[in-house]
Amino acid sequence: MAAGKRSAGKRAGSRPKRRFRPVLLVLALGVTASFVAWGYLVWAAIDFGSSARNGDETAWWFLLVAALGAVVCLFLALVLIARISRVVGLTGPPPSQAPDPSEDGDAPPPPPGGRRAAR
Repeated sequence: MAAGKRSAGKRAGSRPKRRFRPVLLVLALGVTASFVAWGYLVWAAIDFGSSARNGDETAWWFLLVAALGAVVCLFLALVLIARISRVVGLTGPPPSQAPDPSEDGDAPPPPPGGRRAAR
């Protein structure tokens, strides 16, 4: 380093202060509740399945409802996890797609054979 030229500390910016975000708490409670409901519905579907195999005709309907409910709960939990990752900053929103000018009716179609063939 040359004399008289000193760096004045590190160049990193100040970090924002961590704060309590109730949105994350609500999302985390939603994920927990949907996972618990999913586990219960899977257990109930197994129980209804064994009852249905033993000859109980109405257990087939309960098995169907419990299985569909378990699928919905698991899907909801995965959606909430994706939402948490966006709020925390692990993922970002999808990039916006600009409309293609060739899709407009105003723009002429490209020449056949590419741009060099039109010369």
